[in-house]
Amino acid sequence: MKPITVEVTNSVIGPPSSITLTPDGRYAIVIETQGPRPSELPDAKLSDLPLGRTITVVDLSDPDHPKVVQKIKGFDSPLSVSINADGTLVAVVFKKTPQRKQPLLAMYRLQQGKLSEPFLPSIPGPEAGDALVSAEFHPKKNVLGLVYSEHPRLSLVQVDATSKAVVLSSWGDPVNLDIAPFLVRFTPDGRFAIVNAMLLGTDIRGTVSSIRLEQSTAADGTPHHLLVSRADTGVMPEGLAISPNQHWIATTNLERSAQPLDDPKQGFFSSVSLLRLDPQTGSIDRVGEFPFDGMLPESAVFDNTSRFLAVVCFAHFDRSKPNGSVDFWRLTGDFADPKRTELVKTDFSITVARGPQSMVIAR
Repeated sequence: MKPITVEVTNSVIGPPSSITLTPDGRYAIVIETQGPRPSELPDAKLSDLPLGRTITVVDLSDPDHPKVVQKIKGFDSPLSVSINADGTLVAVVFKKTPQRKQPLLAMYRLQQGKLSEPFLPSIPGPEAGDALVSAEFHPKKNVLGLVYSEHPRLSLVQVDATSKAVVLSSWGDPVNLDIAPFLVRFTPDGRFAIVNAMLLGTDIRGTVSSIRLEQSTAADGTPHHLLVSRADTGVMPEGLAISPNQHWIATTNLERSAQPLDDPKQGFFSSVSLLRLDPQTGSIDRVGEFPFDGMLPESAVFDNTSRFLAVVCFAHFDRSKPNGSVDFWRLTGDFADPKRTELVKTDFSITVARGPQSMVIAR
């Protein structure tokens, strides 16, 4: 199978949240964290790359002939992009650095495939000014989940948008998270927020946390959110996916595959963690890690049946495979042992350019 492509400037730097789709699948929005390699520096290092600023809108109405319909300049080093449930409002997170002052969050209206000028709302709560790493819209409400990295926590804010302004207000108290949180994803019914964390520097497994939204409500109507469950994953879980039936969570784990090939820490494998999610209580149980011969798996997504998982693989240890790939895994079990669940890597794989990072599915 040969992929259909359209040229869009993007980057593998940052979390695997650089693309989002409108709910109807008509438009894709792509951000770039780092800019393209300068033509005069064919051997450019990472430090030589310019800061990314471009935000691109792609029209997917004809899947066989996708086309770029807009490119705008945002602020420096966007990290995350998300669109709300009715497809009218886009949130982009930008990297915080001490060298420059810029907004950490910008909101854009999307109308007929075109992004507006940015709205720069004030971020409420004690986290304001803390470094953001991810923002994700709730699937049912105009609520935005914000993941902060300096003081790890999840903050939820109500988004009120008019033609002239976007205003954010706190929607309950923030919830503390593990070290180095990365992504927030909501269950399809909107009852739980799921967050992965890499625990960088601790040289141990990462984690996934489940947060019950509106666990209780105060007398004044303020919701109270509660962390209800937590489970270990493999090492450095960057990608995070929730199945449509809300029974499964998967993380893509870099393990030690980011190390130089001659480093003794290099393990020459990556892995996918599979976790069982109780859609009623939010309880998470770790099924296990499933290693494979590939490096830097950044993102994953379940198909509509919740029985198959697509995983993007940045590159391969096997030098006969110089490109990246989208690999397909199957959830299966044992007829004689109903409690047994396995995640099996199939032989079906789609070759793509080296370095795939973010992936979404049009449902």
